Amino acid sequence: MDTLCVSLFGQFRVKCNGQNLTHSYPRKQQELLCYLLLYRGRAHPRETLASLLWGTNSTAKSKKHLRQALWQLQNIADPQGGLPNRDLLLVDADWVRINPAADLWFDVEIFERAFARAQDVPGHRLDSLQAEALREAAELYLGDLLEGWFQDWCLYERERLQNTWFAVLEKLIDFCEAQTTYETGLEYGARILRCDQARERTHRRMMRLYCLAGARTAALRQYDRCVEALRRELSVKPTARTVALYEQIRNEEFARPQQPLSSGAVGYLKALPWWYELLADLRRLQVTTSEAQKLVQRAIRTAETGTKDHR
Repeated sequence: MDTLCVSLFGQFRVKCNGQNLTHSYPRKQQELLCYLLLYRGRAHPRETLASLLWGTNSTAKSKKHLRQALWQLQNIADPQGGLPNRDLLLVDADWVRINPAADLWFDVEIFERAFARAQDVPGHRLDSLQAEALREAAELYLGDLLEGWFQDWCLYERERLQNTWFAVLEKLIDFCEAQTTYETGLEYGARILRCDQARERTHRRMMRLYCLAGARTAALRQYDRCVEALRRELSVKPTARTVALYEQIRNEEFARPQQPLSSGAVGYLKALPWWYELLADLRRLQVTTSEAQKLVQRAIRTAETGTKDHR
């Protein structure tokens, strides 16, 4: 039997054997199928489904509508006359559920599975397989869940999955920073801001990435966009953390983070001769001296400006 492919990100879409079956499903059958798929991990009482989808009718009539919808779902034929849905549902007198063994590809399931594998892993510690799975998951998100639908259960799932998508992209941003692929990380950040312009955390991450990529002016412009978005969308100002990062960048005090040493590297350094330790101290002193020189140069410029003003 050919795999039934159901997509809920963006608009509802169903395909089987290369054929588009979307318009074979009347709206109520679409709603029933989508609800069962989104809550596919359990069986549902018939009465609950009937009340959810046909609650404006009497109990007897709503149950009749449910029976008809279930029959239609299991008997919608593809253009070649096959029955791709015949094993999709498990139905008895009281309960209905998606058949776990159905030959089914479901975009939300693939998306959630990829995130679950990496959920407890910080972005900078993702391995190549986890990162690739998250990249594929991000591409599955073609739009918010079932755009144009406004049922309560749909609105809840839409918000939950959008937040999951944000979490996927933020992990990928962390991964890109660790891999020094800053431009790709900035692309992921831009995708978040297209959906949520006032997401301050993302503005801050993009400011960092611009700086790490050597684009200080772009980082300062990103701060300006953050200020404007927060004012327009929420009528608030940036948090102290964002302002502090801006000041570091503006004053050329932003420093590249040092990569943490592995336990093996730490052990190796402990075994080095004393003069390696001295070399490390001298390098740290060099950095400190450089920072002090910058402070002195700024003080000189300030003093020179003040002198000119009093001439």
